[in-house]
Amino acid sequence: MAGKPEPDGLDLNTLRALRRPRRDLRALTGRIEQHLDDHDGYLAFSGGKDSLVALHLTLQVEPNIPVVFFDSGLEYPETYTYITALADTWNLNLEPHRADPPLLTVLAQSGEWDHQQPTRATSQKLREILIGAPSRAAHATHGPGEIWGVRADESPKGTGRWSLYYNALSSHVTRDCDGCCTNTTEQRRHHGGLIDRADGTHVFGPMWDWSVDEIWAYIAHHQLPVNPVYDTLRRLGTPEKHLRVSHMLDGAFLEHGRITRLRRGWPNLFEELAHVLPRIREFV
Repeated sequence: MAGKPEPDGLDLNTLRALRRPRRDLRALTGRIEQHLDDHDGYLAFSGGKDSLVALHLTLQVEPNIPVVFFDSGLEYPETYTYITALADTWNLNLEPHRADPPLLTVLAQSGEWDHQQPTRATSQKLREILIGAPSRAAHATHGPGEIWGVRADESPKGTGRWSLYYNALSSHVTRDCDGCCTNTTEQRRHHGGLIDRADGTHVFGPMWDWSVDEIWAYIAHHQLPVNPVYDTLRRLGTPEKHLRVSHMLDGAFLEHGRITRLRRGWPNLFEELAHVLPRIREFV
Protein backbone atom coordinates (compact mmCIF):
# COMPACT_ATOMS: atom_id res chain seq x y z
CA MET A 1 0.00 0.00 0.00
CA ALA A 2 1.33 3.42 -0.99
CA GLY A 3 2.59 5.48 1.89
CA LYS A 4 2.94 2.55 4.25
CA PRO A 5 5.86 3.23 6.62
CA GLU A 6 8.76 0.83 6.53
CA PRO A 7 10.75 -0.18 9.62
CA ASP A 8 14.11 1.55 9.83
CA GLY A 9 15.81 -0.99 12.06
CA LEU A 10 18.48 -0.23 14.62
CA ASP A 11 19.88 3.31 14.51
CA LEU A 12 23.64 2.87 14.86
CA ASN A 13 24.13 6.47 15.94
CA THR A 14 21.70 5.94 18.81
CA LEU A 15 23.58 2.79 19.79
CA ARG A 16 26.91 4.63 19.70
CA ALA A 17 25.55 7.51 21.77
CA LEU A 18 24.50 5.09 24.50
CA ARG A 19 27.93 3.56 24.89
CA ARG A 20 29.56 4.38 28.19
CA PRO A 21 32.90 6.14 27.50
CA ARG A 22 35.91 4.27 28.83
CA ARG A 23 38.18 7.30 28.74
CA ASP A 24 38.79 9.74 31.58
CA LEU A 25 37.79 12.86 29.64
CA ARG A 26 38.50 15.18 32.57
CA ALA A 27 42.09 13.94 32.72
CA LEU A 28 42.35 14.24 28.95
CA THR A 29 41.19 17.85 28.84
CA GLY A 30 43.60 18.51 31.70
CA ARG A 31 46.47 17.28 29.54
CA ILE A 32 45.31 19.50 26.68
CA GLU A 33 45.24 22.50 29.02
CA GLN A 34 48.73 21.69 30.32
CA HIS A 35 50.11 21.33 26.79
CA LEU A 36 48.75 24.73 25.80
CA ASP A 37 50.04 26.29 29.03
CA ASP A 38 53.49 24.91 28.27
CA HIS A 39 53.68 25.64 24.55
CA ASP A 40 50.79 27.89 23.43
CA GLY A 41 50.03 27.05 19.79
CA TYR A 42 46.98 26.15 17.76
CA LEU A 43 44.62 23.30 16.86
CA ALA A 44 44.92 21.78 13.39
CA PHE A 45 41.45 21.17 11.91
CA SER A 46 40.87 19.29 8.66
CA GLY A 47 37.10 19.03 8.76
CA GLY A 48 37.37 15.30 9.46
CA LYS A 49 35.91 13.26 12.32
CA ASP A 50 39.16 12.93 14.32
CA SER A 51 40.03 16.61 14.31
CA LEU A 52 36.39 17.35 15.15
CA VAL A 53 36.71 15.37 18.39
CA ALA A 54 40.06 17.03 19.14
CA LEU A 55 38.43 20.42 18.54
CA HIS A 56 35.47 19.67 20.81
CA LEU A 57 37.75 18.51 23.63
CA THR A 58 40.07 21.50 23.28
CA LEU A 59 37.30 24.11 23.21
CA GLN A 60 36.30 22.95 26.69
CA VAL A 61 39.56 24.35 28.09
CA GLU A 62 40.44 27.08 25.56
CA PRO A 63 37.40 28.47 23.70
CA ASN A 64 39.45 30.97 21.72
CA ILE A 65 42.21 28.66 20.53
CA PRO A 66 43.34 29.42 16.96
CA VAL A 67 41.76 26.77 14.73
CA VAL A 68 44.06 26.38 11.74
CA PHE A 69 42.72 24.84 8.53
CA PHE A 70 45.46 23.79 6.09
CA ASP A 71 43.67 24.30 2.78
CA SER A 72 45.19 22.36 -0.11
CA GLY A 73 42.86 24.12 -2.56
CA LEU A 74 41.53 20.68 -3.54
CA GLU A 75 39.22 19.78 -0.67
CA TYR A 76 35.71 18.47 -1.26
CA PRO A 77 33.28 21.36 -1.87
CA GLU A 78 31.17 20.30 1.11
CA THR A 79 34.21 20.56 3.39
CA TYR A 80 34.53 24.30 2.78
CA THR A 81 30.82 24.81 3.45
CA TYR A 82 30.96 22.60 6.55
CA ILE A 83 33.97 24.36 8.09
CA THR A 84 32.52 27.81 7.41
CA ALA A 85 29.19 26.83 9.01
CA LEU A 86 30.90 25.20 12.01
CA ALA A 87 33.08 28.25 12.55
CA ASP A 88 29.97 30.42 12.59
CA THR A 89 27.92 28.11 14.84
CA TRP A 90 30.71 27.45 17.34
CA ASN A 91 32.22 30.94 17.08
CA LEU A 92 35.60 29.48 16.16
CA ASN A 93 38.77 31.49 15.92
CA LEU A 94 39.26 30.03 12.43
CA GLU A 95 42.47 30.70 10.51
CA PRO A 96 42.80 29.18 7.02
CA HIS A 97 46.29 28.65 5.62
CA ARG A 98 46.16 28.01 1.88
CA ALA A 99 48.84 25.94 0.16
CA ASP A 100 51.05 27.97 -2.18
CA PRO A 101 50.95 26.84 -4.90
CA PRO A 102 47.58 25.05 -4.59
CA LEU A 103 47.63 21.27 -4.87
CA LEU A 104 45.84 21.20 -8.24
CA THR A 105 48.49 23.49 -9.74
CA VAL A 106 51.27 21.21 -8.44
CA LEU A 107 49.63 18.10 -9.88
CA ALA A 108 48.99 19.73 -13.26
CA GLN A 109 52.50 21.14 -13.56
CA SER A 110 54.12 17.82 -12.65
CA GLY A 111 53.09 16.30 -16.00
CA GLU A 112 52.36 12.99 -14.30
CA TRP A 113 48.63 13.27 -14.96
CA ASP A 114 48.82 14.03 -18.69
CA HIS A 115 50.52 11.77 -21.24
CA GLN A 116 50.84 14.77 -23.58
CA GLN A 117 52.97 16.72 -21.14
CA PRO A 118 56.59 16.10 -20.09
CA THR A 119 57.10 14.94 -16.55
CA ARG A 120 58.71 17.64 -14.44
CA ALA A 121 60.22 17.42 -11.00
CA THR A 122 58.31 19.74 -8.67
CA SER A 123 60.46 22.35 -6.98
CA GLN A 124 59.05 21.43 -3.57
CA LYS A 125 57.94 18.17 -2.05
CA LEU A 126 54.18 17.85 -1.76
CA ARG A 127 54.22 17.53 2.03
CA GLU A 128 56.25 20.70 2.32
CA ILE A 129 53.70 22.59 0.22
CA LEU A 130 50.62 21.19 1.96
CA ILE A 131 51.82 21.02 5.57
CA GLY A 132 55.41 22.14 6.09
CA ALA A 133 55.27 25.76 4.98
CA PRO A 134 51.72 26.48 6.28
CA SER A 135 52.44 24.93 9.69
CA ARG A 136 55.63 26.98 10.08
CA ALA A 137 53.60 30.11 9.41
CA ALA A 138 51.03 29.06 12.02
CA HIS A 139 53.71 28.25 14.60
CA ALA A 140 55.45 31.58 13.94
CA THR A 141 52.23 33.35 14.87
CA HIS A 142 50.92 31.16 17.69
CA GLY A 143 53.88 29.42 19.29
CA PRO A 144 55.45 25.94 19.15
CA GLY A 145 52.45 23.96 20.45
CA GLU A 146 49.90 22.08 18.38
CA ILE A 147 46.84 19.95 19.07
CA TRP A 148 45.77 17.54 16.34
CA GLY A 149 43.43 14.58 15.80
CA VAL A 150 45.91 12.10 14.34
CA ARG A 151 45.50 8.53 15.69
CA ALA A 152 48.03 5.71 15.86
CA ASP A 153 45.78 3.09 14.27
CA GLU A 154 45.50 5.13 11.07
CA SER A 155 48.69 3.24 10.16
CA PRO A 156 49.37 -0.50 10.44
CA LYS A 157 51.18 -1.56 13.59
CA GLY A 158 54.90 -0.86 13.37
CA THR A 159 54.58 1.75 10.60
CA GLY A 160 53.79 5.41 10.04
CA ARG A 161 51.73 7.11 12.70
CA TRP A 162 51.70 4.04 14.93
CA SER A 163 55.50 4.07 15.09
CA LEU A 164 55.57 7.85 15.48
CA TYR A 165 53.43 7.72 18.61
CA TYR A 166 54.90 4.63 20.25
CA ASN A 167 58.50 5.70 19.66
CA ALA A 168 57.65 9.06 21.18
CA LEU A 169 55.96 7.34 24.14
CA SER A 170 59.08 5.29 24.81
CA SER A 171 61.22 8.43 24.74
CA HIS A 172 58.92 10.35 27.09
CA VAL A 173 58.69 7.48 29.57
CA THR A 174 62.47 7.14 29.62
CA ARG A 175 62.98 10.86 30.07
CA ASP A 176 60.05 11.97 32.23
CA CYS A 177 58.56 8.99 34.06
CA ASP A 178 60.54 8.71 37.29
CA GLY A 179 58.40 6.08 38.94
CA CYS A 180 55.18 8.05 38.46
CA CYS A 181 53.53 5.21 36.53
CA THR A 182 53.23 1.66 37.82
CA ASN A 183 52.16 -0.01 34.57
CA THR A 184 51.99 0.50 30.81
CA THR A 185 48.36 1.65 30.97
CA GLU A 186 49.34 4.55 33.22
CA GLN A 187 52.31 5.33 30.99
CA ARG A 188 50.02 5.61 27.98
CA ARG A 189 47.54 7.75 29.91
CA HIS A 190 50.12 10.17 31.33
CA HIS A 191 52.81 10.29 28.63
CA GLY A 192 51.21 9.07 25.39
CA GLY A 193 50.29 11.29 22.48
CA LEU A 194 53.17 13.75 22.89
CA ILE A 195 55.55 14.30 19.98
CA ASP A 196 58.57 16.60 20.15
CA ARG A 197 59.72 17.56 16.68
CA ALA A 198 63.28 18.34 15.68
CA ASP A 199 62.26 21.89 14.73
CA GLY A 200 61.30 22.66 18.34
CA THR A 201 57.53 22.32 17.93
CA HIS A 202 55.46 20.12 20.24
CA VAL A 203 52.34 18.18 19.24
CA PHE A 204 49.72 16.54 21.42
CA GLY A 205 47.21 14.09 19.97
CA PRO A 206 44.59 13.66 22.71
CA MET A 207 42.94 10.68 20.98
CA TRP A 208 46.20 9.14 19.82
CA ASP A 209 45.26 5.62 20.96
CA TRP A 210 41.51 5.76 20.33
CA SER A 211 39.83 3.37 17.94
CA VAL A 212 37.63 4.61 15.11
CA ASP A 213 34.62 3.21 16.97
CA GLU A 214 35.46 5.39 19.98
CA ILE A 215 35.63 8.43 17.71
CA TRP A 216 32.17 7.80 16.26
CA ALA A 217 30.77 6.99 19.72
CA TYR A 218 32.05 10.31 21.10
CA ILE A 219 30.55 12.18 18.14
CA ALA A 220 27.20 10.45 18.57
CA HIS A 221 27.15 10.94 22.35
CA HIS A 222 27.82 14.67 22.06
CA GLN A 223 25.71 15.04 18.89
CA LEU A 224 28.52 16.77 17.02
CA PRO A 225 27.85 17.96 13.45
CA VAL A 226 29.78 15.81 10.98
CA ASN A 227 31.17 16.71 7.57
CA PRO A 228 28.52 15.58 5.01
CA VAL A 229 31.25 14.09 2.81
CA TYR A 230 31.18 11.05 5.11
CA ASP A 231 27.54 10.32 4.24
CA THR A 232 28.26 10.63 0.53
CA LEU A 233 31.24 8.30 0.74
CA ARG A 234 29.21 5.76 2.72
CA ARG A 235 26.41 5.81 0.13
CA LEU A 236 29.06 5.02 -2.46
CA GLY A 237 30.06 1.90 -0.51
CA THR A 238 33.35 3.19 0.87
CA PRO A 239 34.86 0.83 3.49
CA GLU A 240 35.20 2.38 6.95
CA LYS A 241 39.01 2.36 6.80
CA HIS A 242 38.93 4.42 3.60
CA LEU A 243 36.54 7.10 4.84
CA ARG A 244 38.73 10.16 4.39
CA VAL A 245 37.62 13.75 3.87
CA SER A 246 41.02 15.27 3.13
CA HIS A 247 41.86 16.60 -0.35
CA MET A 248 40.03 14.81 -3.14
CA LEU A 249 43.13 13.78 -5.03
CA ASP A 250 46.87 13.64 -4.40
CA GLY A 251 48.10 10.39 -5.96
CA ALA A 252 47.72 8.25 -2.83
CA PHE A 253 45.34 5.31 -2.29
CA LEU A 254 44.30 5.25 -5.97
CA GLU A 255 44.16 1.45 -5.86
CA HIS A 256 41.40 1.70 -3.25
CA GLY A 257 38.83 3.17 -5.65
CA ARG A 258 39.33 6.75 -4.57
CA ILE A 259 38.90 8.26 -8.04
CA THR A 260 35.99 5.96 -8.92
CA ARG A 261 34.13 7.30 -5.90
CA LEU A 262 35.03 10.84 -6.90
CA ARG A 263 33.48 10.29 -10.33
CA ARG A 264 30.33 8.68 -8.94
CA GLY A 265 29.78 11.11 -6.09
CA TRP A 266 30.86 14.34 -7.78
CA PRO A 267 30.50 13.65 -11.54
CA ASN A 268 30.57 17.27 -12.73
CA LEU A 269 33.61 18.06 -10.62
CA PHE A 270 35.32 14.90 -11.88
CA GLU A 271 34.86 16.04 -15.49
CA GLU A 272 36.30 19.45 -14.71
CA LEU A 273 39.33 17.86 -13.07
CA ALA A 274 39.77 15.42 -15.96
CA HIS A 275 40.27 18.34 -18.36
CA VAL A 276 43.30 19.37 -16.32
CA LEU A 277 44.42 15.91 -15.18
CA PRO A 278 43.44 13.58 -18.05
CA ARG A 279 45.02 10.45 -16.56
CA ILE A 280 42.53 10.30 -13.71
CA ARG A 281 40.23 8.53 -16.18
CA GLU A 282 42.64 5.58 -16.12
CA PHE A 283 41.75 4.91 -12.47
CA VAL A 284 38.00 4.46 -12.87
